[in-house]
Amino acid sequence: MIPGTSKRIPLHTSRRVTRRIEAELNESVRWHAAHPETIGRRLRQLDEEWDIERMLEANAATLALAGTVLGATRDRRWLVLPAAVTAFLLQHAIQGWCPPLPLLRRLGFRTAREIDVERNALKALRGDFGPIGPGAGDHDTRVSHALMAARL
Repeated sequence: MIPGTSKRIPLHTSRRVTRRIEAELNESVRWHAAHPETIGRRLRQLDEEWDIERMLEANAATLALAGTVLGATRDRRWLVLPAAVTAFLLQHAIQGWCPPLPLLRRLGFRTAREIDVERNALKALRGDFGPIGPGAGDHDTRVSHALMAARL
């Protein structure tokens, strides 16, 4: 059975890397709960953040194009590069894993779902969806409620 799109990459990411990405997300939301004036800036940063799928696609397209150009202008053996890259991309589409994935995850590239959880938790803290949890002074409980709502 092929896993759903939102579950493919986390299934093929080490627990240590997944925990680190999750801890960074939680810390970001906790910090912004204590500094609500910075939420708007962070939301703009999240809008510009490249998710791992976009990075894989851009990387594959760059390598395939370079291999094709080099194969056409320099040496036909360069055509092995676009063939390998497209095979890796197909493998990723089917299985949710390809050779660059572990490296990109260790570098901190997140899934669109992980980015959306942070975005929605920050919006919840800002009050975009109405009031959440206890009063503004209880940052930790508000963070917990915002993260729980964002993960639904």
